[in-house]
Amino acid sequence: MGAAYFYHLTQRPLVETLTMLLGKAQGAGWRVAVRGTDDTLLAQMDAALWLGPDDGFLPHGLAGGPHDADQPVLLTTKSDTPNGATCVFSIHGADVKADEVAALDRVCILFDGLDEIALNKARGQWKALKDAGASAQYWSEESGNWEKKAET
Repeated sequence: MGAAYFYHLTQRPLVETLTMLLGKAQGAGWRVAVRGTDDTLLAQMDAALWLGPDDGFLPHGLAGGPHDADQPVLLTTKSDTPNGATCVFSIHGADVKADEVAALDRVCILFDGLDEIALNKARGQWKALKDAGASAQYWSEESGNWEKKAET
């Protein structure tokens, strides 16, 4: 049974945190789907990931191409995972369901803690997953380092 990890971003930009966490997921051997809500925002994320550090190349692709199944990291707005993802990253408020949390190795929900709409969406997701009995952890970087603040 998997767990949902909520990452409350207040110090670092989304792309920096996502890159770091995707590297850890890749190190664990997980195939990943990065689920967003808007194709334009995902295209921007795709471009930003290609411009990452030379020593941290992160192989990935945007969904909708001929090689989706081969991508270790697939950026998508859909809930299906043609790349066989065992880990889903939710960005920009993308929905996650409790049955996904149970079926996957990990679900990571990244949200901008300085954006009231994003904060309220994450709070709603936390409550819904908790009420459904999903395992969840809440991580905050407000001190400058990631610290676990809550767990269900």
